[in-house]
Amino acid sequence: MADVGDVTTGAAEAGTLTLGGDLEVRRLGYGAMRITGSGIWGEPSDQEAARGVLRHALELGVNFIDTADSYGPEVSERLIGEALHPYPDDLVIATKGGLTRSGPGAWEPDGRPEHLREACEGSLRRLRLDRIDVYQLHRVDPQVPLEASVGTLAELQSEGKVRHVGLSNVSAGQLEAAREIVPVVSIQNRYSVAERESDPLVDVCERDGLAFIPWFPLAAGSVSEHAGPLERVARAHAASPAQIALAWLLHRSPAMLAIPGTSSVSHLEENVAAAGLRLSDDELESLAAG
Repeated sequence: MADVGDVTTGAAEAGTLTLGGDLEVRRLGYGAMRITGSGIWGEPSDQEAARGVLRHALELGVNFIDTADSYGPEVSERLIGEALHPYPDDLVIATKGGLTRSGPGAWEPDGRPEHLREACEGSLRRLRLDRIDVYQLHRVDPQVPLEASVGTLAELQSEGKVRHVGLSNVSAGQLEAAREIVPVVSIQNRYSVAERESDPLVDVCERDGLAFIPWFPLAAGSVSEHAGPLERVARAHAASPAQIALAWLLHRSPAMLAIPGTSSVSHLEENVAAAGLRLSDDELESLAAG
């Protein structure tokens, strides 16, 4: 596998992008979903180990952390506040509201304005923030007009509780409608080398200066089906297939902001090491072709 190298500059190898014109972040971030319990429900089995992963992410040069009030629920945000506050000046924390939980593995949309306001206030408290850098609508609620949900995020921004607005799990049409209401700085959709339905949105983000944040970037089952090309390229770089999958994402577009998540320090180091991998045009073509 690729060496991690200098832990203070590891994530810096991915390069940077700017969110909303004023927040420069490294393009290899950390997704804080998996520091919770099984099924993204409840407390982790070892809370201090979870806090240690968060601290080590910063030691590796990560300065963008993505979370949500529904991770736990509330557990991920609370652990981030406990582990990292007071925050480094360059750390950007993005969180999300708009999904509720009734149990392990259960996710229900709630885009009502009153719920989003309550969710944002709770995130501010748990994260120990006066203003959230990037607040994202976690999922469009089919029972609530998009204009009502996004309009609430615009109000929270005007009130100084949210710096920038992002969207998650959206279509191109929903993005266009939302941008009529409020400036949008990021899109977070499911995307990987093996799952590329959001390819057109990646291109929109690159064209318009938005960040594209792929969730489930290693898409465990699908990437395994993609194993042949990944394994061939991995052998050539003395890397793991997962590292190659991350490197492909970073090569795919300068708008890409990858956020692989893990509860393991060793996996965290492996993920961050992918920032230093450089793939050839032939390798990129073979991976894209599958």
